[in-house]
Amino acid sequence: MNQAIIHIALVVRDYDEAIAFYTEKLNFTLLEDTYQPEQDKRWVVVAPPGSSGTTLLLARASMPEQEPFIGNQTGGRVFLFLHTDDFWRDYHAMLAEGISFVREPKQAEYGLVAVFEDLYGNLWDLLQLNDDHPLVQRLTANEEG
Repeated sequence: MNQAIIHIALVVRDYDEAIAFYTEKLNFTLLEDTYQPEQDKRWVVVAPPGSSGTTLLLARASMPEQEPFIGNQTGGRVFLFLHTDDFWRDYHAMLAEGISFVREPKQAEYGLVAVFEDLYGNLWDLLQLNDDHPLVQRLTANEEG
């Protein structure tokens, strides 16, 4: 059996501002932006550069009940984890784009990590895992095979 989580829905205030942030500030790729007239919404999918895994579905809050969750989908916990092959390259590029880091870089047992906010305040880990980390081994195996 093969299964995969292909999208994670991220509630956003506005499609275009979210697309601009992810593509211009974080250098993500816009994979799809399709209007769905029957629901009066757009199917907007972005992914980190070079990624072939899980993507973000940018889902505009469509009801007043969803609006309080914009930027707080996990009650203030780190929500998403952006793995990189070069922490310092991406950290400095993000700083240059005005990305706000709420926890400075630190070397942890599992790798190098810092916490940043997206445009709505969701917390993300930017991390470069150690080469011997099981996830790095899995990612390397997926790339090779």
